[in-house]
Amino acid sequence: MAEVTCPGCLERDQRIAQLERRVAELEALVRDLMGRLGANATNSSLPPSANPPAAPKPVTKRPTGKKPGAQPGHQAHLKRRLPPERLHAVVSFVPTRCDRCHEPLPADAGPDDPEPSWHQVAELPEMAAQVTEYQGHYRSCVCCGTLNHAALPAELRTHSVGPRLAATLAYLAGSHRLSKRGLEELTRDVFAVPVALGTIAQLERQTSAALAGAHAEALQVVRGAGTKNVDETGWKVAGKLCWLWVAATGSVAAFLIHPRRGWQALAALLGEKIQGLVGSDRWSAYGRLSPFARQVCWAHLKRDFQKLVDRGGPAARLGQKLQGIAGQVFEQWHLFRGGGIDRGELQRRLDGPAQELERLLRSGRRCADAKAATFCANVLGLVPSVWRFVVSAGVEPTNNHAERLLRRGVLWRKSSFGCHSASGCRFVERLLTAVQTCRLQGRSVLRYLHEAISAHRKGLPAPSLLPTQ
Repeated sequence: MAEVTCPGCLERDQRIAQLERRVAELEALVRDLMGRLGANATNSSLPPSANPPAAPKPVTKRPTGKKPGAQPGHQAHLKRRLPPERLHAVVSFVPTRCDRCHEPLPADAGPDDPEPSWHQVAELPEMAAQVTEYQGHYRSCVCCGTLNHAALPAELRTHSVGPRLAATLAYLAGSHRLSKRGLEELTRDVFAVPVALGTIAQLERQTSAALAGAHAEALQVVRGAGTKNVDETGWKVAGKLCWLWVAATGSVAAFLIHPRRGWQALAALLGEKIQGLVGSDRWSAYGRLSPFARQVCWAHLKRDFQKLVDRGGPAARLGQKLQGIAGQVFEQWHLFRGGGIDRGELQRRLDGPAQELERLLRSGRRCADAKAATFCANVLGLVPSVWRFVVSAGVEPTNNHAERLLRRGVLWRKSSFGCHSASGCRFVERLLTAVQTCRLQGRSVLRYLHEAISAHRKGLPAPSLLPTQ
């Protein structure tokens, strides 16, 4: 082919090449902008509540034609009968005459009479709190006229709210997210005890101090655990963005509010030398962990695969193949968790999908869509942490455990807009630690808070948050 020597033709060809490059750049920019515009709960970390109007509707089950409610053959959940020691009163209805012959019936049950039927009704007593007034009386000496005073003990004058009421207010704040004004109104209207906002704030500081040791204990437990899940969400301190972190085992959860979202915060939560295996999403803060000491969340990967599909073009074809692998992963995991297969069979069944995933990621690095290519390169470097749940006992393929625990903090942030001071942050992270740890262990949150505050007022450490053996 003859070389083009015409100056006009050369200029034309250069201009065409320049415009083609510009079109390619603009097409990539449009894809990125359309991807951001199309972000929703199915392809990003957006919660369903933040979905845009054009987002796909939630998946709804097709009507089965069955009546709503419990179906025949389901496991019955009968009303729990409280034991006799929990009863305030027993009202007996005894038949006096026979329904058939109308003869009088004996007052006492016979040997063949069945046990009485029962129905229990729960009712609140009058909710006014018990108020004790301590009085220090004066007496004048009849001999010398000296005025004597029986001073009140210092430990009585220290507190104006008893430990059980204080624990109840802390429980309502940490477990049900009541604001300070909400607690003030509740104590006035429900317990018939008017308190000031300053008293509520003082009780929060006291509860925080009572839980300091238990919070430190929980942090030590999750740091030394062989397996834990970690997650973080935004928080506000005096209007400034911070981060609420959680690290949790199956029985202990520890929360921490930190001004950073990177490695510095993760080290503050788990220690400078992080031990054990960490389940998490793909946030960059976890990038310094060894891929052999992580489990990347498959729920997040599934949303990433959907994001590729939504980008269209070559990324869509790649995303659809990756979605097929994710479907196999969750199918086999649910079968294993339900006892249908053992771990050896789980490993055998996921060996093929693991090889196919790596093959797709390697070829995806050459995808014409630059975003998809970068995604494949990033995940390819995390392949060992994608499959840790297959070979390691106690590891799950998702980070749902940490996300569920963090949800209570998210709702607290939405209703309170965060904290105003460092002491407020300590109250939040310590109270969330106590609440969620007790919930994981099936312990009474209110009883634990009462014991912790009572111990603190006596100068004793709070009860342990560790599960009893």
